[in-house]
Amino acid sequence: MTGSRIAWMVAVLLLPAMVLAAAPTVAWANDTELAMPRMELSIRSWLFTNGETKWSHNASGLDPQLGNPTSKLTYKDNNSHILELSGKVNFDKRWFAQVDGGFSVAFHRGTLTDDDYSAVGGQHLFSQTTSDITGSGTQFVNADIGYRLRDYPRNRGTLNVFVGYQYWRTQYEASGVTQVVCAPSGIPGLACNPAGTVSNQGQIVITNTTQWHSLRMGVQSEYLLTSRFSVEGKLAFIPASYLQNDDVHHLRQDLQQNPSFSMTGYGIGVDVEAGARYMIYSGWFLNAGYRFWWNHLLDGNIKVYPVGAPSSSVPLTEFQTMRYGFTLGVSHTF
Repeated sequence: MTGSRIAWMVAVLLLPAMVLAAAPTVAWANDTELAMPRMELSIRSWLFTNGETKWSHNASGLDPQLGNPTSKLTYKDNNSHILELSGKVNFDKRWFAQVDGGFSVAFHRGTLTDDDYSAVGGQHLFSQTTSDITGSGTQFVNADIGYRLRDYPRNRGTLNVFVGYQYWRTQYEASGVTQVVCAPSGIPGLACNPAGTVSNQGQIVITNTTQWHSLRMGVQSEYLLTSRFSVEGKLAFIPASYLQNDDVHHLRQDLQQNPSFSMTGYGIGVDVEAGARYMIYSGWFLNAGYRFWWNHLLDGNIKVYPVGAPSSSVPLTEFQTMRYGFTLGVSHTF
């Protein structure tokens, strides 16, 4: 996904939050303070989400014949279904705590694309392979503490601020290798199989595990359009996020297996959600919306663990993880 498409998607999702934040603020003094439920419990599905993990590195400092970037790996999966549980407690007139947790309950096949580059004769792609993706998919936990900053007139809703922690993990298993592109690398001993070659079908060739530990802060709001129907918006900015990514290349006898490559670094990100909810019965609500998460590396390194030799480290030139899709769920307040 390009940067312009990301910016467009974030802008669309932010629109409800901006509208809510700009709601009328007159005559507050005449409004009775909004009574908040003690607790809210939710179960939600993040339906058929699309996700992507993309990274590349530059090993030309170790060998100037290698390209910059040297390799690009893109993991794309389709229609991962995530189940989410959420609990919110209002422990003061204004303060609240909220915890969300989710995990994949269905993980359909995706594709790993592995591109390798040479600098001999100019930067060029000399090998591209694809593999089928399975794996345990995505798990996450959000833990936030928030404050009800303002109430909208006539008990129409609230504007909240919050700060918290996010743990986000994705694991992919790549099976089989199909050679899509093969060209001369110009580097002695570095060659690929002819295009169209299929090997190791049904065998796991790479296991990739990505973990982000993030500080996040943001705003969320709900505005009632009728006594039963409301719109919601939520924006969380991630000013600091720590990346730990491990690759195990099961067929590489020249590399260690726990792991073969290890990547660390720090970055930023954003979580955006827009939606609506409808009260189907007193204290019971049907929720629907759309969610977009994105974490992006600012600086990092990849460490290579060969067999029988010391490890070496080269720069990561790119690393990002994103996931987006519709949400649908039920919540209960009491």
